[in-house]
Amino acid sequence: MAKSHSVVFLPDPQPRDREVSLDFDREWIEFTDPANDEHVVRADLTWLLSRWTCVFGSGCHGIVEGNAEVGCCAHGAFFTDKDDEKRVKGHVKRLTKQTWQNHVRGFENWTEMDTIDDNEPEALSRRTARVDGACIFHNREGFPGGSGCALHALALAEGLHPLETKPDVCWQLPIRRIQDWVTRQDETQVLVTTLAEYDRRGWGPGGHDLNWWCTSSPEAHIGADPVYVSYGPELTALIGKKAYRRLAELCALREKQGQAAPHPATVAAADL
Repeated sequence: MAKSHSVVFLPDPQPRDREVSLDFDREWIEFTDPANDEHVVRADLTWLLSRWTCVFGSGCHGIVEGNAEVGCCAHGAFFTDKDDEKRVKGHVKRLTKQTWQNHVRGFENWTEMDTIDDNEPEALSRRTARVDGACIFHNREGFPGGSGCALHALALAEGLHPLETKPDVCWQLPIRRIQDWVTRQDETQVLVTTLAEYDRRGWGPGGHDLNWWCTSSPEAHIGADPVYVSYGPELTALIGKKAYRRLAELCALREKQGQAAPHPATVAAADL
C-alpha cells in the first residue's frame, strides 16, 4: 500500500521577513567641504552607493500593516523648525479642493500637536494632522485629482522639486543627517555633518514595530542609479553644492574601484 503524505501549506513570509539584518559592514568617507574649511562631511558610502529607490505605489508594503496605500505617510510629519512649517504653510495655501482631498477640513486644521518622544510625553511638537490613518495631505486612491501626496503633486505640476513644497522630514527620508560641533585635539572646532541610512533604528524604539521598512528590503533596491545620483538634489540641499560635487566625485571613484562593503539589500536584489 502506498504511503500517504500530508501536504503542509506554509504561510507567505511577512514583508519584514525578507529584510536584511540591520548590522553589516559599512564603508565611510570623510572630507572637508570645499566651500568651508570648518565643515566636515562624513558619508556612508555603503548606503549612498546602494540601489535603493522609493517604490511608493509600486510595491511598497507600508509601515502599518494593512495600509500599504499610504506608505510611510501614516503618522504625519513633524516640522524641524518654524521655518520649515512656514515654508510648507505657504504651499498649503495654494492647494485647492481639486488637488487636495482633505481640503474640506479647512486651512486652519492641517496641523496638530503631538509627542515626538514617548519618553517625554509632556514635550509637544507640531506636525501635519492625520486623517483616517494617514497624513492629511495624502490623497487616497480614486481621488479625481490623483492619489499620493498633494504637496508632492503640487511641486510636479509647477515644475518644482518636491523638496521645495514638502516638510523637511518627508523629502529627507531615507537620508539621515546628523550635525555636531566637534572640538579637535588642537582645540579647533568643526561642524561634522554625517549622512547615513535612515534605517529602522532611526525611528527609535518604535522602529521595531514597523510592518516594513524599505531601506532594508531588497524589493526597494532596484533603482537604475545609486542613491548619491538619484538623491542628488536632496543631498545638495543638505550639504551645499560644492560639498555635494565632491561627494559625488568620491562616490563615483569608489564605485569604479569596487566596493569592499556593498549594501546587502542591493546584493540580494540581484537574485529577485
